[in-house]
Amino acid sequence: MLLALFRAVALLPLPVLHVAGRVLGRLIYAFPGRYRQRLQANAAQAGYPDPAFARRAAAETGAMMMEMPKVWFRGEESLAKTVSDDVHVVEAALAENRGILFLTPHLGCFEITARYVAVACHIPMTVMFRPPRMAAFAPLLDTARNTSGLKAVPANMQGVREFVRALRRGTAVGLLPDQAPGEGDGVWAPFFGRMAYTMTLPGKLAAQTQVAVIVVTGERLPKGRGWRVHFSRVPDPLPQDPQAQAALFNAAMEKVIRHMPHQYLWSYNRYKTPRGAPPVPPMPGPQASDKPSSSASPGADSHE
Repeated sequence: MLLALFRAVALLPLPVLHVAGRVLGRLIYAFPGRYRQRLQANAAQAGYPDPAFARRAAAETGAMMMEMPKVWFRGEESLAKTVSDDVHVVEAALAENRGILFLTPHLGCFEITARYVAVACHIPMTVMFRPPRMAAFAPLLDTARNTSGLKAVPANMQGVREFVRALRRGTAVGLLPDQAPGEGDGVWAPFFGRMAYTMTLPGKLAAQTQVAVIVVTGERLPKGRGWRVHFSRVPDPLPQDPQAQAALFNAAMEKVIRHMPHQYLWSYNRYKTPRGAPPVPPMPGPQASDKPSSSASPGADSHE
């Protein structure tokens, strides 16, 4: 039933899905509760305290949710609406004859990025995902995320082994680095001026396989025109210290988020303390990122 519903939604035009999603996002945000409080707090922490910014960010979250069926089940149609000006970054990494670790934050349409790499860049791609809390969604996501050139693996030791094998073959893997890890899988590192428990897996993978690390994002274009994929290389060699690695990756995430801040998933509980994690240390000085300039205000963002 769910699969049929999502396939039906995917048939709607992308502009309609985005408009409907933005309306839905604003409606959900209108109700007081933990979702709205967290979105406001996280956005303010990053330097975006304006209520208008929060409402627009909530609208973009709705657009993100409504575009997913289109990306999952109308892949060719979605990729035809996807462009990039930065493919040379990937080509340069491929010329080094080593695998590529793609880091994709919860920004814009993160579902389109892996498909673009696999199809447009012709690189077999393995991505990591966490099983859904509701078992009913498992068959839906399994169908959606295992497509031609794209293989999904679970976020456990089996998935990590699959990642290492893929990187050693010289192919690509992708993960969401701004997810809060579990006990023992992270370190504290600055993120928008506050310490956040940050996964160490990207640094471990890069150190073990000596691969290139690229941040990739899918910017949602205005008026349902599609998406623009951005690639940004993380300079190497990476630092050896896990905390320095985490700080470096968080700084890279901040940079791409500043480019289109309304499209970040500010409602995610990024600053939670996992059970068993060490106490939160004080912020190092100076802070890892600057506050946004006035050009990043809700009325001046050109990416809506």
